[in-house]
Parts: sequence; C-alpha cells; structure tokens
Amino acid sequence: MKTVSQKMGVKEGMRAFFVNVPQSALEDINLPSLDIGSELRGEFDYLHFFVTTQSEMDDIFPKLKRHLKPRGMLWVSWPKSKQLNTDLVLDKVIHIGYSHGLVESICLSVDATWAGIKFTHPKKGKVYHNSHGQLPIV
Repeated sequence: MKTVSQKMGVKEGMRAFFVNVPQSALEDINLPSLDIGSELRGEFDYLHFFVTTQSEMDDIFPKLKRHLKPRGMLWVSWPKSKQLNTDLVLDKVIHIGYSHGLVESICLSVDATWAGIKFTHPKKGKVYHNSHGQLPIV
C-alpha cells in the first residue's frame, strides 16, 4: 500500500518548506528524506501549507506561489468536515488557487482531520477553464 507521501508525489531529496504543519499530520504523511528549508527563501519542489481560514489562505498562498519551482507542487491542507472551526471547503480552496494562477490536480486525505489538494503551474499551451474561472494560455 502506498504511503500518503507517495500518493502526493513527494520524492527523496526534494527541497521542501512547510507552513503550520501539525506533528500528527507530518507523521501520517510519512515523508522520505527531504531538504527542508527553515525559511521561505529561494525556490522549492514541494511546499505544504496547513490552513484553517480563508483569510489566512488569501494571505499566505500568493507568498508561497512566488517560491514554487516551475515544475514544483504546492499542497494545501484544510480541516475536513468543518473541523477546527474552518470556513474552508474544497471549492473555496480551488478558487483561491485558481485566482493566483495555479491549477489543481490530486485531492486526497492526509489523515483523519486534514484533506489536501495539489496545485501546480499550468502547462504551456493548455487551456484551463472550469467553474473557478479561465486561466490565460501560457
């Protein structure tokens, strides 16, 4: 059976940065050996942001995007089923990502509390259009 990190596409040696990651979720993800940054400087292969409010996501998401490598992935995790008094649901999370020019792909369960979704830069020449808007062709 695949680990959560394998389902997420996390590979050994990736340069990574985490925001607000609960220790229990980190253990459930079962990460391989990574080059984990202590500050948000330079570009990263794998960013993972744990968030409970829309206002925090609106604030932090664009800052993280600026540090995402062209072929990198930005994972956003939020509490499932309105746990931890969250105001986030999947549609809101996708809409925020889209509004900052990233596209969603994989969505999965990180653990009993947290859901996660993967955002990446759009592929060149591909048209992205869904209920969250239309991205310009890059």
